[in-house]
Amino acid sequence: METAGQQDSRPKSSVKTGARLYFGLLTSNRNFRRVWMSQLISEIGDWFYSLAVYDLLLQLTGSAQAVSWAIILQTLPWFLMTPLAGPIADRFSRKRLMIVADVFRAAVVLGLMAVHLRRQIWLIYLLLGIEVLFASIFEPARNALLPDICSAEEILPANAISSTTWSVALTVGAALGGVVTALAGRRVAFVVDSISFLASALLLLGVHVKEFHLHQRREAGRLIRSGLTSLRDGIRYLATDRKVLVLAMAKTGLGLLAGSLLVLAVFGERLFSAPGHGAMAVGWLYGARGVGAGTGPLIAARLTGGRHHRMWKAISAGYFVVGAAYICLSAAPNLPLACFVVFLAHCGGSTVWVMSTALLQLNAEEAFRGRVFALDAGLIMLAAAVSNFLLGLSLDAWALTPRHVAMLFGCAMLVPGLLWLPAQVRWDRDPSGSFRP
Repeated sequence: METAGQQDSRPKSSVKTGARLYFGLLTSNRNFRRVWMSQLISEIGDWFYSLAVYDLLLQLTGSAQAVSWAIILQTLPWFLMTPLAGPIADRFSRKRLMIVADVFRAAVVLGLMAVHLRRQIWLIYLLLGIEVLFASIFEPARNALLPDICSAEEILPANAISSTTWSVALTVGAALGGVVTALAGRRVAFVVDSISFLASALLLLGVHVKEFHLHQRREAGRLIRSGLTSLRDGIRYLATDRKVLVLAMAKTGLGLLAGSLLVLAVFGERLFSAPGHGAMAVGWLYGARGVGAGTGPLIAARLTGGRHHRMWKAISAGYFVVGAAYICLSAAPNLPLACFVVFLAHCGGSTVWVMSTALLQLNAEEAFRGRVFALDAGLIMLAAAVSNFLLGLSLDAWALTPRHVAMLFGCAMLVPGLLWLPAQVRWDRDPSGSFRP
């Protein structure tokens, strides 16, 4: 898959364990450090933006359904953009695509400051959709770029750091976003998010990387003639490489887990809240979710040791942990136990995310990596949109109790784990494989 020249031109890493491994990666790999800092800054800004948007919609409409449509608009366009985002990420410089996406998103977020009246709600939805279109290009480009700035040995710890960073951004960004929106107003929150995108673009501007997919196309003497040609080539590649196709679909089940935000909110408000303090219970449950999402990858990376056969097994194990934990949540008698099982659930979910991403980066062909990760993200977001719609319907139209919903949710999360077992049996047979595709 990779030529010796490609491997030699990428950063090398010495053998480290534990915290030294992650700290060493951040201190020794300048390019990854810049990409990581851009992720941290922009994702914290995203929570400022999301909380301010939801607050604005609730104030203008008084309707939770208006917020649910906003959430769907933040997920479904990812799937619709899959046929376009992937070929774009494989045809052009991934670094430049990320910078352009950041700049345009900075401008789009500022556009939300123009919304003041109920009749302007359509503008909120329009701007949300446009922002997601650029995000759907940014993320596949970032995932596809990572193997160009990290050695094979650094792929797993780099993904573990990225997942933990998302958790930190959730915790810090949501807390700060709520405070800033409440005290300084939504306009300040939108400005902060816009600045975060520009800061991310400036950090990415300093990344120096040789993007091998561009050089491969030149050396082969061929250019992608059109988006349709590129899409057809990607479909043909996935049809012939079943292992990569399976890995690209590995995280689709995690899209269902996006519905956990609604499940936890209902649990906190209806089952564990003291009078007038429902938000506090929801906050504890969300906090447990964030801590679990940040802790799981670090534990899993330690346990798997970068060995491929263990990483394949960790994916199915992660799904079973998620399912079992949410089934236990349905019977949790109090808030502390509920927080504990939510912590375990999202340890499992983030393990699936990191292991499948690392394996996909190590196994996907350089020239097709953008299309592969666009499919990966698109399927997750489609599942997330469906999950939120069905959960909302079950709570409102079908009048199911929160405990019944949690039980059904947990059972549903066991299904991807069962479906993964045949893939695990087929492709985890090399007990010595470690970070070498």
